[in-house]
Amino acid sequence: MNIRQNLFGQGPKAGREQQGGYGRPPAPPPRDDTPMAGYEDPRGGYRDPRGSYGAPMPSQRQAMPQRPAVGRMGGPASPARRVQLRIAKVEDKTLANQYIFGNLCAVSPQDFPPSRDGTDLYILLNNQYVVTARPLASFPPGCISLSDPQRTWLSISMMDVLDASLYDPFSQGPKAYLGALDVDVGFASAKKVTEVPFDQDVLAEAFIKQFENQIFAPGQNLLMDYKNIPLMFRVKTVQLTDLSMEKSHEGNPTLSVPHARGILTGRPATAMTFYKDAKSPIKLKGSSKRPAANSIIAPDFKFEDMGIGGLDTEFSSIFRRAFASRIFPPGLIEKLGIQHVKGILLFGPPGTGKTLIARQIGKMLNSREPKVINGPEVLNKYVGQSEENIRKLFADAEKEYKEKGDESGLHIIIFDELDAVCKQRGSGAGGGTGVGDSVVNQLLSKLDGVDQLNNILLIGMTNRMDMIDDALLRPGRLEVHMEISLPDESGRAQILKIHTSKMRENNVMDRDVNTLELAHLTKNFSGAEIGGLVKSASSFAFNRHVKVGTVAGVSDDIENMKVNREDFMHALEEVKAAFGVSEEELDDAMDKGIVHFSPHIENILSDGAISVDYVKNSADASLLSVLMWGPQGSGKTALAAKIALDSGFPFVKLVRAKAMMGFSEQAKIQHLNKVFEDAYKSPQNCVIVDDIERIIEWSPIGPRFLNSVLQALMVLFGTKPPNNRRLLIIATTSQRSTMRQLDLQPVFDRELAVPYIQSHKELAALLREIGAFENDADLAASLNELGEMTQTDQVGVGIKKVLTAVGQAKRDVENFPSRFAEMMAQLIAASRD
Repeated sequence: MNIRQNLFGQGPKAGREQQGGYGRPPAPPPRDDTPMAGYEDPRGGYRDPRGSYGAPMPSQRQAMPQRPAVGRMGGPASPARRVQLRIAKVEDKTLANQYIFGNLCAVSPQDFPPSRDGTDLYILLNNQYVVTARPLASFPPGCISLSDPQRTWLSISMMDVLDASLYDPFSQGPKAYLGALDVDVGFASAKKVTEVPFDQDVLAEAFIKQFENQIFAPGQNLLMDYKNIPLMFRVKTVQLTDLSMEKSHEGNPTLSVPHARGILTGRPATAMTFYKDAKSPIKLKGSSKRPAANSIIAPDFKFEDMGIGGLDTEFSSIFRRAFASRIFPPGLIEKLGIQHVKGILLFGPPGTGKTLIARQIGKMLNSREPKVINGPEVLNKYVGQSEENIRKLFADAEKEYKEKGDESGLHIIIFDELDAVCKQRGSGAGGGTGVGDSVVNQLLSKLDGVDQLNNILLIGMTNRMDMIDDALLRPGRLEVHMEISLPDESGRAQILKIHTSKMRENNVMDRDVNTLELAHLTKNFSGAEIGGLVKSASSFAFNRHVKVGTVAGVSDDIENMKVNREDFMHALEEVKAAFGVSEEELDDAMDKGIVHFSPHIENILSDGAISVDYVKNSADASLLSVLMWGPQGSGKTALAAKIALDSGFPFVKLVRAKAMMGFSEQAKIQHLNKVFEDAYKSPQNCVIVDDIERIIEWSPIGPRFLNSVLQALMVLFGTKPPNNRRLLIIATTSQRSTMRQLDLQPVFDRELAVPYIQSHKELAALLREIGAFENDADLAASLNELGEMTQTDQVGVGIKKVLTAVGQAKRDVENFPSRFAEMMAQLIAASRD
């Protein structure tokens, strides 16, 4: 006896009828040895009884009744009526394939009468799954046809009995349509594959045309014959929308629960996104209309949410260079013939937020958690293990790229202290074993080798960009070089607001604290130093609430503690900017102040102020060098320090020979170069190079000097700062003739002469300004005595020696005027020798 008669009774079987006809005479009983069309073939894939799987079949638009707008649930059957159904097959093989590849289920008109307008029916199975059904007159009552993908989706077997009822798509609310549909796609048969990539836009049009007005839900499986290639689809997520609303579906949530079902529409067309099945060799061509499916930028992302201030310009540049190409449609990028940026190098002074940026970029992106590794962690004492550590960083990205191709998610690798392992090859890094060179070679091959990856982004960070191998910095590798410089005033204000936000929210910061004022006072502070400033101010506030006479006792009024402006002022005295003004050195150079004993001093300060204004405000002046020359002890260093302090430049550095005592030539050059490199990190800078002849170790016996240091100074004095930054160089020397001989004098743009105290008149003005004598009578007596000793009113002694003589003469309290005159006479005589 036929096994189907045992399973489903003696009811009528589905015969070989034409589509759309009902009430046709039943077909002869099927043969027992005929494979059931649409079910799994033992040889793999889905077997076509015609011998050519996926052969052309009649168009559903022509052969089947047209489906008008969905939502008109016609027919005499009541939606509340429930029917018990068993699984059967459509015996006509051609008709069976049309049902299978049309994602349709055959039911008997006796169980579910056709609708008045000929539209397909929606049937709810087991109160969980909705399928699209089309009544077939010759199909046996009490049965339903389900293909193998459908049975897999429903998690049922051939022997199961299903509970079925009509389903109203609007029973769950007005959002009954699919605004967006994400689908996995792969080849259904291992024997019917192609190397030609599928255009996602064309595939979406064919999918909508084939399955328009059908209901889909996450997890649903279905088959489709596309250009004689059977494809398997699996719904990943859906977005439901209300077509009566004008708003787009983009604001609706993405759902992956099985009961989130909706109707596929053609006008307006449901937005479809296809993902490559990880187990299938199918290739997908990116859409040129829609953004990438694996969009990496969170749609609700805002820069201020990252907790990083003062880096708006840098973030805009990073986004434009590294991420903009990843949010546009892949098809458009393919038309341009470009590849995504694979590497970013963040460099700049310590404490400016490089590591913080790299950490926060993970929050900006929809990608997986970034891999974070410090440079020294890569190195290993075992042979080959360091290179293996590099390969492990890229292993996950390689595996996913092989499975999903361009649909692979973005893999971010954050490499801190990159200069520790990526030094210039051949420099001996790695202890002479060549490990450093091998690590660089391995990293280069992974970033841009033979097997290229397009799903990685390496973010490297370093304070020493000059130490990194050049091959790593070329386009295709770490091609985006972003300098994270010191924040400007508005940036410092943003950072201060971030660091004090908790204080403001919890009302523990006094109202007299003005972040704009603090931002103005913290010139050249890095983000880390501003954080240290806030901590220091908090410590002063804590100190006010410590019990008197105790170290750790907390006073009773601790609840009223507030951080006020005075705390921040104390903190500014404690926390200094690493790239700020060398106040201690400048104050030391001006320990005796500036004495205006002659109009020449006013002229020098006035000329210095003009030079400062020229560098600060002139559009075409990024570099100005000034040589201040004069005899030893004439006050050149003090005047240069005064000009620099009055300039208001955020970076002022004093370079002295005593800071380089014992240095080799190479060490001196490196020290000088570092000073100027630091100066290039600030928008406005002043560098004072004191006693050039001492720095180059000039000696008139020979003569001898360090030529390499001299050449380095000449280069540094003539090099313009990068990025439109401003630099004022003030150099001092007591050997102007030597500077001319060494060909260093022509390097300077301006020269300022600092003279001796030339006459008794200037000496009297100096002594009056510093208050050396109690009255003018003593002053006049001392100068008369000096004139008698020297027989001239000319002095010719530097101010430094005069001030020293005043200090020594005051030791003789009873005979101060005479003692001073005697000491000055000795100095004048010595200057004439």
